[in-house]
Amino acid sequence: NSFLMFSTVYVALIYPIVGSWTWGGGWLAEMNFHDFAGSTLVHGVGGWAALVGAFILGPRLGKYSKNGNINPILGHNFPLATIGVFLLWFGWYGFNGGSVLSADPGGVSLVFVTTTLSAAAGVIGAMISSTFISKKPDLSMILNGSLAGLVGITAGADCINPMGSVIVGFIAGIIVVISVVQLDRLKIDDPVGAISVHLVCGMWGTLAVGIFCPEYQIGVQ
Repeated sequence: NSFLMFSTVYVALIYPIVGSWTWGGGWLAEMNFHDFAGSTLVHGVGGWAALVGAFILGPRLGKYSKNGNINPILGHNFPLATIGVFLLWFGWYGFNGGSVLSADPGGVSLVFVTTTLSAAAGVIGAMISSTFISKKPDLSMILNGSLAGLVGITAGADCINPMGSVIVGFIAGIIVVISVVQLDRLKIDDPVGAISVHLVCGMWGTLAVGIFCPEYQIGVQ
């Protein structure tokens, strides 16, 4: 019940208000802030809620020992988790592609390409960075790496060129691994890495617009 109440309030009030700051011609739009499909307005906003929720709820029983040790609680079905991630990846073509708001073949094609390349580069970035931490590639980190790349490119999928999207995704894949580790050290228990994927990589993707799109300023972003 509490989750349903929270979801209703958040979707009915918070998202429309924050979204209208840019997509409704609000104060961020007047500053020439650019968030094509919602690295901040969708993912960042949800990520802040996830952070607050995880902090209020506290960690799962047994996650952190009294002596300060972090005890991994592994997922029970990684093939199912992998299928879920690929469903999300597939859905992103509607999420980002649909944000073109027309059937313009050039615009939609660019968004599809940047979305795909960023997600793939996120996989590689997370695979490399997780190998440094755990001595071998970590599937859970790799799966989140693809989502990190998707979240990262969401703000600038329409204006970042293909090579830029590879860089954005690769960095997002590295950032998400670092963030997951740091949140664990802060004893914020995030079972699926939602805060790292959506909030942290949403921030990176929003800033990336100012870096890779000359028509937008990183200060505004």
